[in-house]
Parts: sequence; structure tokens; C-alpha cells
Amino acid sequence: MRCLFLILTAFFFTTPAHAQQPGTLISADPVVETPGGTQAWKIRYWTTRGDGAPQQVTGMVVAPREAIPPRPRKVIAWTHGTWGVVEKCGPSLSPNFFTAIPALEAMVLSGHVVVAPDYPGLGTSDPHPYLVGEDTARSVLDAVRAAGSIPGAAAGNRFAVWGESQGGHAALWTGQTAPTYAPDLTLVATAAAAPPTDLAANMRQGSDENARAMLTAFTFYSWRERFGFPLTGVFNRSTQGVVTRLAQNNCIELGKDPKLGTILGVLAVRNALKGKDVTRIQPWARTMRANSVNAARMPAAILIAQSGQDPLVAPAVTRKFAKAACRRGTAVRWIDIPGGDHGNSARDSAADTLAWIAARFDGAPPPNDCRKL
Repeated sequence: MRCLFLILTAFFFTTPAHAQQPGTLISADPVVETPGGTQAWKIRYWTTRGDGAPQQVTGMVVAPREAIPPRPRKVIAWTHGTWGVVEKCGPSLSPNFFTAIPALEAMVLSGHVVVAPDYPGLGTSDPHPYLVGEDTARSVLDAVRAAGSIPGAAAGNRFAVWGESQGGHAALWTGQTAPTYAPDLTLVATAAAAPPTDLAANMRQGSDENARAMLTAFTFYSWRERFGFPLTGVFNRSTQGVVTRLAQNNCIELGKDPKLGTILGVLAVRNALKGKDVTRIQPWARTMRANSVNAARMPAAILIAQSGQDPLVAPAVTRKFAKAACRRGTAVRWIDIPGGDHGNSARDSAADTLAWIAARFDGAPPPNDCRKL
């Protein structure tokens, strides 16, 4: 009887290794209500972490609602900014999904397929690798692969990646990861709005102390869950509980006031961080360094949009990265965003960004703003 049970368990609950190949589509459930002229699918697919472990990720694919064209459609992978670091914060779970992506309808109605991965651990129960470059980039590339298995989407293998904030970091990491991890795909454009590039420098130089405390809580909770790092070297037992509650109880909703418990938690983390430079404490310091964007591995052309008054992503750090990419031969298109609204960095630069992406799909020579930086 025990042998029979083991055989049945293996038959019904073991996923064949070939079915776990990166980019394999597990499911694509049609979304009933979508913006006019579009159709969408909630997807689940396989990816691999940076250490090679397979895992499932969710996301959305949005395509034109029209006859399938004779040639595969161009793809734009949208890499979202910070929504949170736990399962319930997956963008595909939000009723605001379609309005949260800048220029979504413009992209789709101009004939593109928009692929929007949630990233690992958002929408699934795995740990979310917040600002972990390799894990996130692989999930983006595998989302593009998975979209190609949806017949109604007609997604091709030529794609651009565009992201904001955390998603700007994801976009740049996708640019440096694509040639080796996904040589079957053709990345034509990499665009990032307000991207944290040097993680340690941004943590030191971000001017909004409340936001910095919240994002520190998100980062340290995420890395504890993903890598097993103890919080004891930075926080006492009481504040460790605060960090956990901030991470587990908060999904970011732009335009909404924080709850009282969140405000008090942020103040507690701020107090705990006084006099500490966490960018010099191990293992956090080397993990920040390992997950910063490598200017030497950028594609031939990138676009960066950055506000000079951004309170979360230090403008000087972004500009320093752009100059480093220029020195290594990358053609950098630089967009100065007026004002200091970090949360709308992509929306405020969408028109110029999408025009630049369209030109990359068309094969036009990329503009180069390196002399202006």
C-alpha cells in the first residue's frame, strides 16, 4: 500500500524536469475586463533564480484585440517599480493594474505586446528578491519567452524593456543579462526611469529619510528571506519585528496616505539606523555591490530618464552611472525630468521614451547625449 501511495504521489505531483525549462508557459488565463481594443492574459511560467533553482512566476500579457498579423508582434517588457515584497503585492493582483502602467494603451494600440512580469515572490509564495538583479532579470526574460506561447498574443522574440525605479534597475539588469541568459531573444532597446544603479550610494544619498527607512526595511526583509541573512547585526529584536511587519503588511499604493502603524514603524526604523552605515555592514554591503548595475555590461544603447530633484533615487548617482556607461562606449540617451516626482518618472518621460524605443525597433542609429552629461 505504501509503495502504491508513493507511485501515485510521484505521478500526480512531480513536475517533469523538461516542463520546468525557463520560459515555459504554465497557464494563460484570459482577463475578462480590459481597456478598449486590448486583450490580456494572467500568466504563470517557469524561470530560474540566479543560483539555478527553478521557480514559478506570475504576470500579465496585454495585446491588441485584432486579427493576428502575418508577422510576430514587437514586444515591450514593462518592469514595474516597488509595489511591496510579499505575495499579495503582485501587480497582476491589483484592480489598478491597467492604469498603473504608463502609456499602456498607447503601446498596445500601436501594435505592441506588453509583457508585465510580477517578479518572483509577488503573486507567488516564494521570497521576493527585491533589487536582486540576476533573479529579477531572468524572470523578465522568461516572461517574454512565455508570452510567445500564447497564440492570440502573437508575440515575437524582438523586444524592448522599459522600467521605473525598482523596475529601472530590473530593466538595466535585463539589458546586461539578456545576451548570455536568453540568446534566443533579441533585445533592441533598454530604457530606465529613475533607476537605482549603485545600491549602496543610493542608500546613503537618497534625501527622503522616511522613504529610505521604508525601503531599507523592504530590502533587509527580502534579503533575509531570499539569502537567509540575519538582521541581528543591524536591528535589535524589537526592531526586527517592526521590519517584518512593515514588509508583510504594506503594499505601495501611490496617492494613498500611509496607515498610522506604518508611520510609527518607519520612525522606529529611522531611529534604529541612526549612526549606522548599513552599506558597510556585511553581508549587506557585498550584496549591494553584487546587485548594483554594471556599466561595463550595458547594451550598445540605453535610455535613462531622471529628475534632478528625485528624493528617492539620488540624481548624482544616476548621472555618474550614465557617464561610466558612456566611457565604455554605450550611446546614452539622457532625459531630464522636470520636478521631483519619483513615482511618475516613467509617466512624465513616456512620450520621449516610446519614440526612442520605436526608433530602435526601426533600426535607426541611436542618439548619444554623452557629451551633455
